[in-house]
Amino acid sequence: MSLPEVWLRGPLPNIPALLQPVAHALLQAREEIEQLMQDFPDDLLWEKPAGLASPGFHLQHMSGVLDRLFTYARGAALSEAQMQYLKAEGSPQSGFQTTAQLVQHLHESIEQALATLSAADEQHLTDHRDVGRAKLPSTVLGLYVHAAEHTMRHLGQLLVTVRIIRGQ
Repeated sequence: MSLPEVWLRGPLPNIPALLQPVAHALLQAREEIEQLMQDFPDDLLWEKPAGLASPGFHLQHMSGVLDRLFTYARGAALSEAQMQYLKAEGSPQSGFQTTAQLVQHLHESIEQALATLSAADEQHLTDHRDVGRAKLPSTVLGLYVHAAEHTMRHLGQLLVTVRIIRGQ
């Protein structure tokens, strides 16, 4: 018997009430990605059917977006390493060349995001945060919600791309 979606399994321990939907979305994405990418051939990881972004790009990008948005939520600027990771998204990077490595890296990124959410103070969720070089306005909560929403958006794109590649 399969489990219901994560959001229907009840509250997650140690996650503030207002951040439950963010954590639920990240955990749902993790589960679906791990299932989708199980046994996905490494030699197809960078395929771009019909000009779509490759599965490798989506996996890299989801990890990178979580890292970047949670950095902004802390009120910090991106590091040089984060900028280099961003520039390299879409091509194999040292240590992140196989499906298993990319899925594991995303798993770790989601775990780190969940740890941050569990330590979040709900009193500061509406605190202002600047985003990017242009210092566009957002809030801590806005960044967390966008991180979850963006992850789910790329999960959908990854799902379609993988099915096209597999001929399903």
